[in-house]
Amino acid sequence: MDIRQLTEAMHDFVRSQGWYEASSPRPQTLRNLAVSLSLEASEVLEHFQWGNDLKNSPELADELADVALYLLQIASIAGIDLEQAILSKLEKNYTRKWDVDAQREGNGTS
Repeated sequence: MDIRQLTEAMHDFVRSQGWYEASSPRPQTLRNLAVSLSLEASEVLEHFQWGNDLKNSPELADELADVALYLLQIASIAGIDLEQAILSKLEKNYTRKWDVDAQREGNGTS
């Protein structure tokens, strides 16, 4: 299954739950989905809260899948070709030197 098929499967599920309906108690707005993505990403962190060792791989897999599903949904609703965005970002990253960039920016992030 490719990224487009995964996106359509995600939309099929959301539609089956009625979450795209105007009266849905879970409005699928970009803001709400971004909040949900962040919450699910935090649940990934919980698996490493008290150490570096993975204790429950199936539960981590579920959390990673939740993150991926929200990511697919956000990209689709925002009209972003996620596959192309990833490829473009990888291309940019090949030209970057993080240690040099971090020294120039005065921090270790970007």
